[in-house]
Amino acid sequence: MTTGAEKFGAFIRREREARDIGLREMAKKIGVSPTYLSKVERDEFTPPIEEKVRAIATIIECDPDKLLGMAGRVPADVANIIKRYPVALSRLLRKLNSLSPEELGQLMKQGGIDQMVHDAQVRDAGRARAARSARKERQGPARKPARGPANADEG
Repeated sequence: MTTGAEKFGAFIRREREARDIGLREMAKKIGVSPTYLSKVERDEFTPPIEEKVRAIATIIECDPDKLLGMAGRVPADVANIIKRYPVALSRLLRKLNSLSPEELGQLMKQGGIDQMVHDAQVRDAGRARAARSARKERQGPARKPARGPANADEG
């Protein structure tokens, strides 16, 4: 529940107070009781669910991923991505874990990841177009409804 030496609760309390936001006001904004928030800030309770952590991040103007990490949580969208490719992403994350923060930053700046993501998006868009085209070909030409008499008595 910590990043470096500062715990989640101490961090949000410091950031809340730096913005002159009262405990009751913050609790109301994120939809929890002041007692609960006070206990979270004193690390007597575990951090709240992702939705509440994201709300706190918005209020204290903090990156939600950073705050979720401090809370010991993996963002739901990231967890879903990992579930789609568990073996490959587990290996990748373990390899990335061996990099220093500077090396990781350099990797991100080099554009390698951005380029890979762009290439994958282009590839996926091409696949989607091809799949739509193949479906249309299988369906054949659009049929017009049969024209029959408007009234069954006419005919």
